[in-house]
Amino acid sequence: MRMAPEPRPNAAGHLDDDDYPAYTMGRAAELIGSTPAFLRSLGEARLITPLRSGGGHRRYSRYQLRIAARARELVDQGTPIDAACRIIILEDQLEEALRLNDELRRHEGRPDRHTGS
Repeated sequence: MRMAPEPRPNAAGHLDDDDYPAYTMGRAAELIGSTPAFLRSLGEARLITPLRSGGGHRRYSRYQLRIAARARELVDQGTPIDAACRIIILEDQLEEALRLNDELRRHEGRPDRHTGS
């Protein structure tokens, strides 16, 4: 008796998902203009943690690629990689804090800091 093939996941359903690990290490490096070694160094610094395919290969999401591209930008400007990673973490924390403050202001009926409304 012949077994039916396993259904393949519907990749089209992930096209808008920033967190879907769609990119191989080689493709990710190509997209941000870096090397696989640079991406590995970001993983070692724990700035990004790529998911692994069934075969153990690293897979990156669009969100992770944006972070990696920002790190590359800072490193290209002469910032050491460990400092670049820290800057990105602090930028992310600041953005989240500002977002939470805006949300609290709206909840309290106070003006938003960006729009004044």
